[in-house]
Amino acid sequence: MKKLLFITFLISGLYISATAQTDKYWTSGSETIFSFANINDNGETDGNVMRFAPFINVQVMYNVDLNKNFGLYTGVFLRNIGFIYDNYVEQQSGDIVKKKFRSYNIGLPLGFKIGKMDSFFLYAGYDLAYAFNYKEKTFNNDRKEKLVSWFGNRVNAFQHGFVVGVQFPYGMNVKFKYYLNNFHNEDYMETIDQVNYYPYKGLESNIWYISLNFNLFKNNHIYFTDDVE
Repeated sequence: MKKLLFITFLISGLYISATAQTDKYWTSGSETIFSFANINDNGETDGNVMRFAPFINVQVMYNVDLNKNFGLYTGVFLRNIGFIYDNYVEQQSGDIVKKKFRSYNIGLPLGFKIGKMDSFFLYAGYDLAYAFNYKEKTFNNDRKEKLVSWFGNRVNAFQHGFVVGVQFPYGMNVKFKYYLNNFHNEDYMETIDQVNYYPYKGLESNIWYISLNFNLFKNNHIYFTDDVE
């Protein structure tokens, strides 16, 4: 965690030093996420299914373009992130069930952009987020169960990862993100009928996703102020 704070403060310092430079503006956009997970569940690595999350994924970016070919960005986002797992073994019953896991995260992006700031560029960065809402759905034949937790400890509260992406002209954007931390808290314990269970013990899962973004870095001032002869 100390390394994360150091990186955050270091990059934040770069943003502060850049505020006196050229073009500064706000942008915002939606995000449609197609997520997967690298899973190792006590040796079991199969059973991951693509998860489609078209909402609620919103982000507001503060851009500092130092020149026409290089810029920095930060901001805030609200993201719906999770994965689907077909081979989850329930500790209490021993049944193999399907689980859908997700959390709502609020976070801070930090990154840079390189290319043509008014049309096509590449970007990369680091996201640090806090998971404040967790949902878990269980499917076992005809049985369906749902669990919702606010500010709980079933998942690791602070989640972080790296981002790379491509911005296309006129607003379309494709992003790849990989989470460096385990999604669940393996030490989480629940007591059922006076027996202690660790439902996520040995469940290692690193989420990654590809997403389509719209208007994420699109600056109307840049795109639409050219004089028409």
